[in-house]
Amino acid sequence: EQISTLESSFQRQQYLGAAERRQLAGRMRLSEVQIKTWFQNRRMKLKRQL
Repeated sequence: EQISTLESSFQRQQYLGAAERRQLAGRMRLSEVQIKTWFQNRRMKLKRQL
């Protein structure tokens, strides 16, 4: 469930600002650092696929 939420957020916006990151972290009960790291890793995965 968390991954699907993160993936749908990523599809809308590949780069999150501080406010969006804070909001998503609060909603998912994860730390902002975890959200930031997930998005960084996901962008790298996308880059490798191209």
